[in-house]
Amino acid sequence: MHPQHTDSGCNAAIIPFPRPDSGKTGQMPASSPRLLDQVRASLHARHYSRRTLRAYLGWIRRFIAFHGNRHPAEMGGVEVGAFLSHLAIDGKVSSSTQNQALAALLFLYQQVLGRKLEWLGDLVHAKRPKQVPVVLGRQEARDLLDRLRGPVWLVCALLYGGGLRLLEALRLRVKDIDLDRREIIVRRGKGAKDRRTVLPGALLEPLRSHLATVKKTHEAALAAGAGSVALPEALDQSYLPRPMTQQDLPPLLEDSVTCPLHPGCSWISGTGIDAGSI
Repeated sequence: MHPQHTDSGCNAAIIPFPRPDSGKTGQMPASSPRLLDQVRASLHARHYSRRTLRAYLGWIRRFIAFHGNRHPAEMGGVEVGAFLSHLAIDGKVSSSTQNQALAALLFLYQQVLGRKLEWLGDLVHAKRPKQVPVVLGRQEARDLLDRLRGPVWLVCALLYGGGLRLLEALRLRVKDIDLDRREIIVRRGKGAKDRRTVLPGALLEPLRSHLATVKKTHEAALAAGAGSVALPEALDQSYLPRPMTQQDLPPLLEDSVTCPLHPGCSWISGTGIDAGSI
């Protein structure tokens, strides 16, 4: 099956999905790619993040299970509205959670199945609570940081002093830290955009110490025959022909073995932290 390319550069390809010919509900011909494989390929083609991919696949699975494992090609806006209303009424989910589920199903129907959903006029929307944001004062931030130790303290100090998001801090690599110019380069941040941000002076010495620890850990991993790292997109095809011995490739702070955001990564930074622990 060949993808049909559109004129818009941002929409990449729409992968058509044929309706079942006959037989049991939800069965597809043996020659057709599985639905979730098509969703996964379509998300990869549009450079969606791993977290978005995992979330969208999860919502699509729940949508199918909610309707008795019927194939989405046999359903439409009525079934989507029923599922989303169920999330709001029975599941008591937040409005952001319901919106994420809606985005996943819209992607499924518009980008994978090549269909537009009917108007979801009867959809029960989850209510968005009005809350006052909690903003720490300077002394409160100092008190919080004073109670942290080790790499967790370093990550939180980067969040507070450098304005980084959590995953941006955990995905920093050695080459992204410029101690001389006191700046940090954030690669593929929100919206897949790169940017520069300030490196606080108070973190220069702690970072130098941590970099020395990371280098020793990396050298030990190389000596043991490991030391490789998951690379974005097709960079692994460029680096694989030669040994992965450059110190600037390992993640700086993230434990790549336990973190689910980097499946298949065999390099260990030695920090033992992931996004769920902060």
